[in-house]
Amino acid sequence: MGKKRKHTESEAVAVLKKENDAPERPKRTLLGWKDKNEVKDNEVVVVVKDVDSPFFRNKEKVLVTCSRRINYRYRHLMLNVVSLLPHCKKDNKVESKETKGATLNELVELKNCSSCLFFECRKAKDLYLWMAKCPNGPSVKFLVSAVHTMDELKLTGNHLKGSRPIVTFSTNFEKDAHWKLLKEMLLQIFETPKDHRKAKPFHDHVFVFSIVDDHIWFRNYQISVPHNDADKLPRGGLDKMTLVEVGPRFCLNPIKIFGGSFGGPTLYENPFYVSPNQIRALQKKKNAGKYAKKVKAKTRRKMHEMSNTLEPDEFADMWKE
Repeated sequence: MGKKRKHTESEAVAVLKKENDAPERPKRTLLGWKDKNEVKDNEVVVVVKDVDSPFFRNKEKVLVTCSRRINYRYRHLMLNVVSLLPHCKKDNKVESKETKGATLNELVELKNCSSCLFFECRKAKDLYLWMAKCPNGPSVKFLVSAVHTMDELKLTGNHLKGSRPIVTFSTNFEKDAHWKLLKEMLLQIFETPKDHRKAKPFHDHVFVFSIVDDHIWFRNYQISVPHNDADKLPRGGLDKMTLVEVGPRFCLNPIKIFGGSFGGPTLYENPFYVSPNQIRALQKKKNAGKYAKKVKAKTRRKMHEMSNTLEPDEFADMWKE
């Protein structure tokens, strides 16, 4: 048998191999490829990060869920929104209680998400949408109205599932501070990250958010382009492109903006908001007023007939014989 190599010789060979190897590849971080200077001192690791790096990687993930006892139309609307957002995660229904904020924040943390869309149904009639950035806020509560799902509309537009949308806003969003905040939240939630694994790397539809009568109206359009070789568009040929609506449609009426996630200090409150309960109560009073008017008209007619009795007609019994 040969002699064993001494430890000093093996250590010297290992050092030579390390010197001849290529430098180690830097670790990939949230903000791109960076060199980290790690200093170990008494088992404490100090990491020096380059703050002024030009790289930014969007890792937005949205949790979409709803409350129990939700209406079927509103559930279909939620499923349509889930199909439009490839970077979202759908979860089970959550009980609509006072403690729903803590429950949803915990779910968002467990699902490794950064935002949340919570569809809350009340009295099987009214739909509220909570839009929150977790866990530090802010959050917005909307009343959803004018709901039309894709199955109801049966529009001719169509686009690939998972393709990235062009998110557009009307110029009204630059008018006030609360509209600017809502624009930024909508942009972060509805914009698909560039390198997401479920996203297609091109744009073929447009999300349109417009403000009319202090309400946010949502529309989804397909970008239709002719595909024939003769009609092939040159770069920048926008005059031949057309927009075909896909759906769904809904309207958002902002109620309150909170500083925290699903609660906290109130940053903005809509002074023109009227709850659906008040609208229904006024409608009941109006209908009750109609019935009261009918009853009063009947009593007035009876009083008039009693005060103005007709004289007996002498020819009334003439033809009975």
